[in-house]
Amino acid sequence: MPIDNLKTIYNLTMSKTLFDKIWEKHIVQQIEDGPSVLYIDKHLIHEVTSPQAFTGLNKRGIKVFRPKQIVATADHNVPTINQHLPIKEELSRLQVEALIKNCAEHKIELYGLGHPYQGIVHVIGPELGITQPGLTIVCGDSHTSTHGAFGAIAFGIGTSEVEMVMTTQCLLQSKPKLMRINIDGILNKGVVSKDIILYIISKISASGATGYAVEFAGTAIRNLSMEARMTICNMSIEMGARCGLIAPDETTFNYIKGKAFAPKGNDWDKKLSYWKTLFSDVNATFDKEIFIDANDIEPMITYGTNPGMGIGVTQTIPSLNEIDAKEKNSFQKSLHYMGLNAGENIKGKKIDYVFIGSCTNSRIEDLRMVASFVKGKQKSKDVEVWIVPGSRQVELQAQAEGIHTIFEQAGFQLRQPGCSACLGMNEDKIPAGKYCVSTSNRNFEGRQGPNARTFLASPLTAAVAAITGEVSDVREFLN
Repeated sequence: MPIDNLKTIYNLTMSKTLFDKIWEKHIVQQIEDGPSVLYIDKHLIHEVTSPQAFTGLNKRGIKVFRPKQIVATADHNVPTINQHLPIKEELSRLQVEALIKNCAEHKIELYGLGHPYQGIVHVIGPELGITQPGLTIVCGDSHTSTHGAFGAIAFGIGTSEVEMVMTTQCLLQSKPKLMRINIDGILNKGVVSKDIILYIISKISASGATGYAVEFAGTAIRNLSMEARMTICNMSIEMGARCGLIAPDETTFNYIKGKAFAPKGNDWDKKLSYWKTLFSDVNATFDKEIFIDANDIEPMITYGTNPGMGIGVTQTIPSLNEIDAKEKNSFQKSLHYMGLNAGENIKGKKIDYVFIGSCTNSRIEDLRMVASFVKGKQKSKDVEVWIVPGSRQVELQAQAEGIHTIFEQAGFQLRQPGCSACLGMNEDKIPAGKYCVSTSNRNFEGRQGPNARTFLASPLTAAVAAITGEVSDVREFLN
């Protein structure tokens, strides 16, 4: 065989994807014809999915194996006003109290209410420099995929798996298939990262990436900030993916450097040297690859009850003739819940609430984006607007930059950190039958409160809806 052919075979054999490089480095044991025993670098916990795991440990008389690998915060069930007062909802209060007690008993650092680092678990990890390239990260929360924006393998786990990681710092995992989604080109005016991911999900469906780990690549991704990349990876779970990830680059390294838990001195140089090896090799192969032109994306909004039911803001809801026969019943049921009709133009639909927050869009960049648009404007008198920062640090930064004043003058309410109206588990619920334009990640039936109706959108689209009182095209209001 010619030597050039041998070189080609060797290169193809040795080429690896970003996912492969991280996965293989963390295999403790490969079970024959079975899953891998995977080492977990960071375990994030909160008040909702940890109590049962701690109970399991206590029943067996077992201590947490590596408490310093765990980061705990209170976020899902916390109130977002008057956090200095006792929590009113009994279940929420009991869960937060249990987290405090369990962390104290097992010597786990807790960023609870009142702590300067408190916030949504997927916001504080990156902003503190805890989230780093090349790590394996898990949490009892599906949107752990957020951390993949740093070139990490990050995914949600169930309560029994939370207990497994607490006791062994390992997890049994089968390797997923690999998909790469390439978005190339320049984004249009008024189009941001939330529109990118809503567009992708609308094209491949809410189950289109089931069984895959998805790497996002292409020039449009490379041109995004870290906070925008987090929005992309956050919602990879909404198309069924096991996780989403983006190869780290100078944008990543600059974001991490200097943060509270980022490597320092020689340790930084050593880590940086490793991080720069984390990319998919040129000849790496994927089980599936998708190519998207960024120019095709317009501001997006959902109309149904899963994130895949999305359209461009100027488009109409699909007609029944456009829907697959097997999906017509669920499609009609979804529209009935939303009070909408097939073929209807969603632009101009009156709304009642705007929620800007959640682990998808509650970072300082999101708040700056909204503030820059609404400065000097007034909200519609018929709309209630909740702005909920993702962390105490985001809240303080917004105050330092005068963003809170802009919101106050516009009639918006800047609340305190927490998951808030993303999931209706706390006091922040959208009333039944009311329409909410939300920057969160899910529009399931009852997700924001019993019978609440949710339109998922970007911070910019949410901001213009707050001003106009209806679903609007932000491009019509931009210079």
